[in-house]
Amino acid sequence: MTRRAVLRILLAAFFAGGAILHFRATDALLSITPLWVPYPREVVWATGIIELIGVAMLVIPQTRKAGGVLLALYVIAVWPANFKHALEGIVLPPIPDTWWYHAPRLALQPIIAWLCLYAARVIGWPFSRQ
Repeated sequence: MTRRAVLRILLAAFFAGGAILHFRATDALLSITPLWVPYPREVVWATGIIELIGVAMLVIPQTRKAGGVLLALYVIAVWPANFKHALEGIVLPPIPDTWWYHAPRLALQPIIAWLCLYAARVIGWPFSRQ
């Protein structure tokens, strides 16, 4: 199994779990949704659906590249919620309310977006050229 195939499986599991949280912990996610987001409850549900669609697209070879792009865009789109969570000190048990958690999470978000693109063969850098 290739490095990208393993990464796709890990990303699919990660995002599928995230999608489930969007439906099971909607109220918690509403608390970190920025105030400027219209129809926040619907947006939380829609982002869960987007995650599921992205997972399906990522594991299907014919839609893999589009799925990687969709998930990368999703990761960047929800970044403001992660900033709100960190900067406003919103407590969401069992997530620790500490910068030991928030700083790595915020720093890793662009890397996760890159991993989506790499796993889907949208980009090769820095490991190979396309």
